Amino acid sequence: MPVVLRRGGAQDGRFLRDMLHHAYYWRERVPGSLTSRYVRGWGKAGDTAVIALESGFPVGAAWYRLFRAEEPGYGYVDEETPELAIAVVPSKRGRGIGDELLQALCRKARAGGFEKLSLSVEPGNPARKLYERHGFEVVDEGAEAWTMVASIASPPTTD
Repeated sequence: MPVVLRRGGAQDGRFLRDMLHHAYYWRERVPGSLTSRYVRGWGKAGDTAVIALESGFPVGAAWYRLFRAEEPGYGYVDEETPELAIAVVPSKRGRGIGDELLQALCRKARAGGFEKLSLSVEPGNPARKLYERHGFEVVDEGAEAWTMVASIASPPTTD
């Protein structure tokens, strides 16, 4: 089945929360209150999402949000760099949906005037390879997770 991407909106808050669980609970559960900042009040100015649909049903999402220094995300870099989250439902992984979502989200961020995107990932998370393929580099190696940043000022070139 082909996957169709659509722009996310305020109506997707519940689905994004579900996807957040897939992103952060890839190995073990973490307290939901620690991750709620990524979707709480979804739809405010600057919140941007891309939703992947298969046969009309959502199967994945990528989104970003700007954080303030007073309430940073796990991959916080600064107040001008949005932090992204991305997840695909487990039964649909390994089919390139994450690549499509990340490319689309980077295009949206670039069109929005952003030069970088950041994220947080545990070193053992298989999604780390996706991020590295898309130019994300480690800028901070925390005890449990790494902060990665990609320059998105211009589209990646293929050699």
